[in-house]
Amino acid sequence: MIASVRGQVLAVRLDSAVVEVGGVGMLVQAAPATLAGLRVGEEALLHTSLVVREDSLTLFGFSEADEREVFEVVQTVSGVGPRLALAMLAVHRPDGLRAAVAAEDHAALVRVPGIGKKGAQRICLELGDRLGPPLGAGSSAPVEQAPAGDVRRQQVVDALVGLGYPAKQAGDAVDVVTGDASADDPAGAPAHDGAGAAPAPLDVAATLRAALRHLSGR
Repeated sequence: MIASVRGQVLAVRLDSAVVEVGGVGMLVQAAPATLAGLRVGEEALLHTSLVVREDSLTLFGFSEADEREVFEVVQTVSGVGPRLALAMLAVHRPDGLRAAVAAEDHAALVRVPGIGKKGAQRICLELGDRLGPPLGAGSSAPVEQAPAGDVRRQQVVDALVGLGYPAKQAGDAVDVVTGDASADDPAGAPAHDGAGAAPAPLDVAATLRAALRHLSGR
């Protein structure tokens, strides 16, 4: 078990970072909020969880040990693998997940890409009280989350900041490409299921790629 890595950040990518440890570059998968706190050339400490598969060894990193603990516990739910667990922490802080599970707030859980209503019900049922109560102050208050579109927009902005772009420039780029996608490019316009249906949720990866192309002038 690799519990943590500390070293100079060699690279920050869209969904991972490379941290040099003892002369070896360790590839660490992480959520956008964690990557946003890393700077190339600076030292970083990441709390890590090693996921072992028959054909791979994948290291996941977190800025806080509590995030790692929640990441590992939620994977005990059937159908929840490391990628989905990481997505849950990309949308919700650990205490947000604790509160959502404790209150059986399915609406909060389905904001995570890849979790539907049945999946949210299964997560609440199988986790029970294994995550424990929220640790922060005011833990008895109901879960308050930003709208899903705002959360995903912020994930893209955080990822761009982690890649070295100023926050304002990153936010402006995201606004431009999301506006262009719906107004200027019919192929990229949000999909509708029918008359009056809500638009499809913002695709974080696609928006991030579009924002990077915009910022590079391509």
